[in-house]
Amino acid sequence: MTHAFPTAQAVSGQPITRIEGPLKVTGKARYAADNQIADLVYASLVCSTVACGGIDRIDSAAALRHPGVLRVLTDFTGVHLPFDPRRVFFFGQPVAVVVATTPEAAAHGASLVDVRYSPRPQVTDIDAPQAVPQPPAHTLDYARGDADEGIRRAPVVVDLEFTIARDNHNPMELPATVAKWDGDRLTVWDKVQGINSSQHDYAAALEMPEDHVRVISPFVGGAFGSAGELWPHQMMTAFTARRVQRPVKLVLTRRQMYSGIGYRPTSRQRMVLGADQSGRLGAMIHEGRTETARYELYEDILARNPRFVYRVPNVRSSYRIVPLDVHVPTYMRGPGTVSSTFALESAMDELAHRLGMDPIDLRLRNEPDFDQAEGRRFSTRRLVECLTQGAAAFGWNRRNPAPGATRDGDQLLGIGMAAAAYHTNRSQCTAVAMVLADGTAEVRCGTSDMGPGTYTSMTQVAADALAMPMSRIRFLLGDSRFPPAPSHTASRTMASVGSAVFGAANMLRDRFVRTAVTDPGSPLSGLHPEDVAVVDGRMFALVAGAGPERGESYQDLLRRRGWPSLESEQTWTPEGEDRFATYAYGAVFAEVVVDELLGTVRIRRVYACYDVGRVINPKLAHSQAIGGMVGGIGMALLEGTRIDHRDGRIVNANMSDYLVPVNADISGLDASFLPGEDLIAGPIGVKGLGELVIVGVPAAIANAVFNATGRRVTDLPITLEKLL
Repeated sequence: MTHAFPTAQAVSGQPITRIEGPLKVTGKARYAADNQIADLVYASLVCSTVACGGIDRIDSAAALRHPGVLRVLTDFTGVHLPFDPRRVFFFGQPVAVVVATTPEAAAHGASLVDVRYSPRPQVTDIDAPQAVPQPPAHTLDYARGDADEGIRRAPVVVDLEFTIARDNHNPMELPATVAKWDGDRLTVWDKVQGINSSQHDYAAALEMPEDHVRVISPFVGGAFGSAGELWPHQMMTAFTARRVQRPVKLVLTRRQMYSGIGYRPTSRQRMVLGADQSGRLGAMIHEGRTETARYELYEDILARNPRFVYRVPNVRSSYRIVPLDVHVPTYMRGPGTVSSTFALESAMDELAHRLGMDPIDLRLRNEPDFDQAEGRRFSTRRLVECLTQGAAAFGWNRRNPAPGATRDGDQLLGIGMAAAAYHTNRSQCTAVAMVLADGTAEVRCGTSDMGPGTYTSMTQVAADALAMPMSRIRFLLGDSRFPPAPSHTASRTMASVGSAVFGAANMLRDRFVRTAVTDPGSPLSGLHPEDVAVVDGRMFALVAGAGPERGESYQDLLRRRGWPSLESEQTWTPEGEDRFATYAYGAVFAEVVVDELLGTVRIRRVYACYDVGRVINPKLAHSQAIGGMVGGIGMALLEGTRIDHRDGRIVNANMSDYLVPVNADISGLDASFLPGEDLIAGPIGVKGLGELVIVGVPAAIANAVFNATGRRVTDLPITLEKLL
């Protein structure tokens, strides 16, 4: 007699709806500003109205007379800020904090503080003669072969200059912090992407032990990199709470956010490509520079991608930063890579046009066998499949290669494409998995979730590893008391946290099995561990003559042993970092229409095909792809921070004048993912995708605009005056 043993379908790879979705849509998810602590007071920043100079006097008398105002702090001795608070380094720099019983009183009190300055001449324009580029500390110049000689000898040369405006973060949730002291211990409810890194930075800023700081951040309402650093307003909130001996809440206004947190820095690039008549690249020169602050240097990742994406024997690459009297930039989705890809992929499109060659054929002709920049093999590389399968799905063969030749009424229609790549970042991470006596499981990790669906995807990984239903597993994140995790940045979370969760849950399942087979009271006693399977949290024997009824559940074992729980903690550390080049890839296709008379550009559709290894949740992955496309549309057509260089003021620091895509701008977006996995990247086979999905979008749109109009726009955003 044979028995039909129970089986379970893996939930990894399934389009599971977000676990935390109901909390978010019903308003039950508690974001940083939602925390109401007993005896809470409110803080508001007083920000500088000059970009450079000294602070002569701060008169807070009028503010202190305002009803509800409790304190005005102007002395920040006792907190280490990234700048000297006695001087002004950028317009909008915090110079004082007003504390009041209501947020309205704090905000109005801040407007009553009179600050007198000794202004000094400022430089806020990257193109000003006084703006002096300097080598960055970490991004070295690079060369292979002789690029200059290769360009001189090349029969066909493309030499283009590129300008990209500064882009500001505009997540839905404003930066907010609630700080509370209990003696010498600090608890902050905060908007952060790095739980443990923020804990470290708070401790360093306030000169206290890390284990005396607790950071809580279970929900983040969008960040895209803006909450990846600890900003001055967060340090000031904790400092203020210590000074007034009461819990303090501070929420930045939308205007303050433009100077209170970082941004994608404006960039200037030169891209030179040299090729023969058959389209084979012989040489490349890439030169770039980005703005940064004087008081703190930031390097964008501008130089990496052009060095390796295509097979080019002769390459010269240089990158410089330009210190200015501005606040410091930071990571923004696809940092550096989306900017350099705009230059590279626009230049490739121009080269294809001059050669009379299909842009996809040009890229296929220059596909590398290995990473020429690092001399390493690729862990996996399926860009060719992304290009060919993506082109077929998009209908690339319907494209007319002649610029300006396709019309739809009074609209010029264009189709363009771009390749994309992004490094698969992985970092050490720890997770703990625990099965409780009631038969449910908890998995904990001190990671964050700014929107990609970490709660859900990690529950899927844990469910498969523990062989339990998702409904009986609870994944907990967002607390520095949980095991340490890397910052929720650089597309590293799924590969890093997912691998730790996978390891901890697998180890826990193995502990249950091994405990059962060595327990005389277990129906599985005496079996080899490999002869035991687990489905739905129940262990059973896989041996001849034993039916599926021979077994017991995790809960049965715990009850019999009298244990309240059994747990396992696992630290995962990436391997193969030095032996393989590990990247995710994509091919992005865009169709646009341009009004010939008005010069307005509208998106008809954007589609991309991606190679990101194994996809744990296709629904979440597709959502990430659409979000990246929306950001890329904004970068290509709408977004740009405007600075009055006379005083350093950001003149469009609001959602009326800083344009972002709305529903009418983003129709027809879709993406697909190649099936597969990359087990060199990690045990669950995933690569990062959150950054990748924006990388090729601005270039694909710009190339589509060229196909529609014959105008090669190399200055983002592509506004109507650039097409008239």
